[in-house]
Amino acid sequence: MPASTRILLLAHGSSDRRWCETFEALARPTLDALPEARIAYMELSEPSLESQVEQAAAEGIKDIRVVPLFLAAGRHLRRDVPAMLEALKARLDIDVILLPPIGENPRLAHALKGIVTETLET
Repeated sequence: MPASTRILLLAHGSSDRRWCETFEALARPTLDALPEARIAYMELSEPSLESQVEQAAAEGIKDIRVVPLFLAAGRHLRRDVPAMLEALKARLDIDVILLPPIGENPRLAHALKGIVTETLET
């Protein structure tokens, strides 16, 4: 990945800080491994998607990849987030790509199977 690319791990967001801590723990290995990665929240939490895109643009980063930490693409990923990103692209003159939600990756299904199997064995 070029140094001029920013990766945003997008979670929904919640007013419950404990909820956010779960996603931050999930994102931690990626954030530690990829210095160009950041976490962002769609709503209700900070840092917001908008603020993270604006910060990247202010740093001169023109290529932003948004990785939704969602299990499936519902209304938010089909309408809300694309509309937010289109507005930011137009205003900031950047390229933002919304990638598929992690739930569509078959490896997550296998990880889920392993977690459930392990839980049943305890």
